Amino acid sequence: MASPAACLIGWPAAHSRSPIIHNYWLRTLGIDGDYRIEAVKPEEFAAFIAGLPARGYVGANCTLPHKEQALALANGDARARAVGSANTLWFDQGALRATNTDVEGFIGNLDASAPGWDRAKDEVLVLGAGGSCRAVLFGLLERGVGTIHLANRTRERADALARQFGERVRPIDSRDIGATLPRAKLLVNTTSLGMKGQPPLELDVHKLPADAVVVDNVYIPLHTPLLLAARARGLRTADGLGMLLHQAVGGFTLWFGKRPVVTPELRALVEADLTK
Repeated sequence: MASPAACLIGWPAAHSRSPIIHNYWLRTLGIDGDYRIEAVKPEEFAAFIAGLPARGYVGANCTLPHKEQALALANGDARARAVGSANTLWFDQGALRATNTDVEGFIGNLDASAPGWDRAKDEVLVLGAGGSCRAVLFGLLERGVGTIHLANRTRERADALARQFGERVRPIDSRDIGATLPRAKLLVNTTSLGMKGQPPLELDVHKLPADAVVVDNVYIPLHTPLLLAARARGLRTADGLGMLLHQAVGGFTLWFGKRPVVTPELRALVEADLTK
């Protein structure tokens, strides 16, 4: 019997750190398997998915630009349907299933980086209304957050997400961010602001409560200006690399039958690759 294998499908895909993560777990857990990268053009994606078993794959990760098409081709769970895209595919009794592990990646990273963050979860401020924001909203609502203030450069997109996710998501105008910060026990940046090559995120972390937690889903650079400012003030933080690592746990478990652990050694391996 051939060893189980999974892959990351993207276009382009060579930049992904997922092989470092999954092959580390295969090695440390003593599993005879493999995780590879497959660069697949959008017009060839459906045929590639149909041929996964023939290629020896027990499942796959999907990244840009394939996440929405992945959901359309598989039986998606509640998370994938709510987020509107799938990043993880696997076979269940021959049927192709789909989920979005960005949800558990976001929440798992928060739990690991700022234990107890959800003891004071009445008001949260989320910046951005793109694809990754949907996973964040789903995870926060599932965890029982009371009110999520959602700010986006284009107000209409925030309004649309509020209609989808319900009354606990309240859109605000960008000009109202400063007035909302003093009430936000959790601040989450899901925008690309602060990413390498992008403008910085202009925000005064000193307006946040003293016990607030700050999350930045950007991981290039590892230490964004937002996180550096929050740490300088003594606030607890969770970074984008942590989310990348924790979102990989669910897929590995589905494909290889063992639940891996995010360790400092694994984080150091990926950090070294990001900064080389």
